[in-house]
Amino acid sequence: MPISTDSYATLDDLSNRLAGESILAQVGRDEGLIPAYSLLGELIELCTVEPELREPLSTLKADLERNLDNAQPFDDASLAHLRSVVKWLPLAATASKAGQPLPVLSSPAAAAEPAAAAPAASSAPAANSAPVDDGLAVNDMLLDLNLEENRELLTEFHAEALDHLQQIEAALLALDETPDDPEALASIFRSFHTIKGVSGFLHLTPMHTLTHEVESLLDLARNRKLRLNSTIITEILKSRDAVQNMVGQITVALEQGTLPSEVILVSHLIRAVKRLAAGENTSVAAPAKAVAAAAPAPAAAPLAPVVPFTAAPASEPVPLPGKALDHKPAAASGENKNASSSTVRVNTDKLDSLMDVVGELVIVQSQLTESARVLEIDDAALQRNITQFGRLTKELQHTSMSLRMIPVKPTFQKMERLVRDLSRDFNKKVNFRVSGEDTELDRTVVEDIGDPLVHMVRNSLDHGLEMPADRVAAGKTEAGNVHLKAYHEGGNIVIELSDDGRGINTEKVLAKARKQNLIPENVQLTKDEVLHLIFLPGFSTAEKVTSVSGRGVGMDVVKRNIEKLRGRIEIDSEMGKGSTFRIKLPLTMAIIDGLVVRVGEDRFILPSTSVQMALRPAREALSTVHGHGEVLDHRGKILPIHRLHRRFQIAGAVENPWEGIVVIVENNGRASALLVDDMVSKQEVVIKSLGGFLQNLAGVSGGAILGDGGIALILDPTSLFSAA
Repeated sequence: MPISTDSYATLDDLSNRLAGESILAQVGRDEGLIPAYSLLGELIELCTVEPELREPLSTLKADLERNLDNAQPFDDASLAHLRSVVKWLPLAATASKAGQPLPVLSSPAAAAEPAAAAPAASSAPAANSAPVDDGLAVNDMLLDLNLEENRELLTEFHAEALDHLQQIEAALLALDETPDDPEALASIFRSFHTIKGVSGFLHLTPMHTLTHEVESLLDLARNRKLRLNSTIITEILKSRDAVQNMVGQITVALEQGTLPSEVILVSHLIRAVKRLAAGENTSVAAPAKAVAAAAPAPAAAPLAPVVPFTAAPASEPVPLPGKALDHKPAAASGENKNASSSTVRVNTDKLDSLMDVVGELVIVQSQLTESARVLEIDDAALQRNITQFGRLTKELQHTSMSLRMIPVKPTFQKMERLVRDLSRDFNKKVNFRVSGEDTELDRTVVEDIGDPLVHMVRNSLDHGLEMPADRVAAGKTEAGNVHLKAYHEGGNIVIELSDDGRGINTEKVLAKARKQNLIPENVQLTKDEVLHLIFLPGFSTAEKVTSVSGRGVGMDVVKRNIEKLRGRIEIDSEMGKGSTFRIKLPLTMAIIDGLVVRVGEDRFILPSTSVQMALRPAREALSTVHGHGEVLDHRGKILPIHRLHRRFQIAGAVENPWEGIVVIVENNGRASALLVDDMVSKQEVVIKSLGGFLQNLAGVSGGAILGDGGIALILDPTSLFSAA
């Protein structure tokens, strides 16, 4: 009776794991000896009905059993025997499945020479002697990607590894709060196991060795032989970062064809993990700088041969060896476990191209509707078809927009890691909460919001939260509370960061701004205007410069990046109670909801998010103030008036404000009045780039094609008023 198809799949998995153990095995060391012996037992049981497969495995098992009985590590013969079987087994399994004669198992002696080259275990050093080489430095080597042969495998592994690294960080941060969380621990173990298996298959030795050691440490925690603590979690996070750096090298190689030229050092991390696994609660300091790999990397232990894939039906995806079947994070355990099979990775360039085509379709649909109106075609069937075409176009537009939307969860997760690290640097206790992390934003916005959030979180922990003793003296809890959340509000996404710290001292901010000559002495500002002074370049109220803040180059970056995303920031702060920073962003960067206005014969589009209201002003509400120009008295507030026709030198426009329309536009907490001739409509338009020649035109952020085929410039209130 032949081996079943399911059993062959299990055999493949076991042989891949055995190959992974053989990579790490070295003469004179016993790492991998017990796992290899255990795997052989499973393989022999699986091959009970196939004597030609079972007998060589039984012989090897007996060979390793002698080493175990005599408490001996791998020697030349046993390691050569193991590697010869590892090389033979997948070929033999493939032949057995196809009903063909099995290949001959090569003599173990043939593999003895490379095995002998592995470093032998050193005897214990005498007191006062130099440190003994533990053989781990051999792993500090360049990644050998073999790009020509492995490009497709590396592409799949790269995408999967990024997901796993994200899951690892999220689960580790959860374990930092609840060290006994079994689901988070299982999630990390599966992720490291998967990365270990595939990196071993691809001969990415540094990554494979490091993840193998971390997996072994996590296995002790899973089996309750070790309890995770802050020190262990910190070392695992460092190992995860090293793996991410190596994955980054794979990213560069796949995108630019540039092979790794710098060694990512891992030996110190492996050494630290081994010590923690042995019960030593100490870590090894990282080397000051990674070694530039101009010189040849040290020789590594011989690698096991590449294990070929087993043929699978064309209708089923072929998994990479070692891939875990279910590697969803603990937080997603309630979701459909087969959800990943219904998704597909798409290159972002293709999504951008799709959005461009859909944008053109929207424009054509608008032009058809406008043409039918202008020509006054009274045809019920045509009107019905145009209406149906408009409905389908809008549905397609919304669907294609949703393809660009991704959750803010990965960005929020990075902030959790940042808070964990900074709280230790500042010796502050912090309760950090996130909510709304499943809120979706345009991919471009999510990518660009990371840097502003980093600066804001740093400031919140450094300037906002008091030291534990000061908090207790003020009647607060010893641990500060920081809350990061995202939610929908109208047509915007709001990202809010709040803390219960000391708040912003507006008097101190105003005095510092005047001292630095950032505002004139005689200018009176509202509370909101004073709070927004912290966004001025070079402004800082820090008493001393630290490695984190104090140079006044953080919050101006926040403001600049948010404005680039067509967003705005609001600040609420109360002394002694804390501060809240609120970032309001558009849902997408590809389409804008705008107010179309006319100036002379030209039309412009104002983002609806910036417009407060539009009105026809009374003559008595208008006046001229010396040094400030024209102003409008609007409900007791004096607003400066900006004439759009003068800014763009448009002839034939309305000169008297009471004959035109004044649009009240909000910008960075301050309102201004914009004079236009008339309001045309309110509509969604597809944003078009103006090209290199008009790229940096002050006051303009892009262009749009209207329904009648005409072109309108999209105004950027921030740069428009700054230029004025």
